[in-house]
Amino acid sequence: MVILTQVSKTYVRGETTVSALIDVSLKIQQGEFCAFIGPSGCGKSTLLNLIAGLDLPTSGDILIEGRSTRQFTSAEWTKIRRETIGIVFQSFHLVHGLTAEENVALPLLLRGEGGRGAVKRVDELLDMVGMSGRKRHRPGELSGGEQQRVAIARALVHRPRLLLADEPTGNIDSHQGADIMALMKSLANAGGQTVLLVTHSEQAARSADYTWMMQDGRLVGRTERVSGPVAS
Repeated sequence: MVILTQVSKTYVRGETTVSALIDVSLKIQQGEFCAFIGPSGCGKSTLLNLIAGLDLPTSGDILIEGRSTRQFTSAEWTKIRRETIGIVFQSFHLVHGLTAEENVALPLLLRGEGGRGAVKRVDELLDMVGMSGRKRHRPGELSGGEQQRVAIARALVHRPRLLLADEPTGNIDSHQGADIMALMKSLANAGGQTVLLVTHSEQAARSADYTWMMQDGRLVGRTERVSGPVAS
């Protein structure tokens, strides 16, 4: 599903060069739930942004579903995000003037989908994340955990095969965070999506099938998930 081959990313800030990623190579199969964990500044969010096409690697290659993204144009990245990739952000990124159901419908509208089919799909996703009763509320009327549930529904409404989650529990409390990770795990299992999670939280990472530890822009170790309930 996702293959990285010697991917590096450097930033030049004045006279300083910062190596955010250094020769990262890995392969993630379809349907796997993989977490990347490490301290702030270790490169994990940079890695996710490169896979999403929100930033471009300095060197190396990223393949998504067998296609090299090295020569992708901006239009091609937009197309793959609309069709293949769903993204959940730490800060929710909901449109504050829209209701929950209108926020969830946005990816469908951007693809030119509307009508009864779109309404049904939005209702299905809101029900799936437990937000049917709040669908006409705007973000300012929702708790952090509820906003994140709406953001997850929006990320999944267009049936992406790859779900990217950047610190999805970072702006909510630990109880809500445990609920969100249990929800993401169950949705991934039910929908068969490949899920890549970036987090600094070991608790959140326990939801994944396996975890890559990152340090100073490198992958430094892989840990398989120990079977059993996720601690709250």
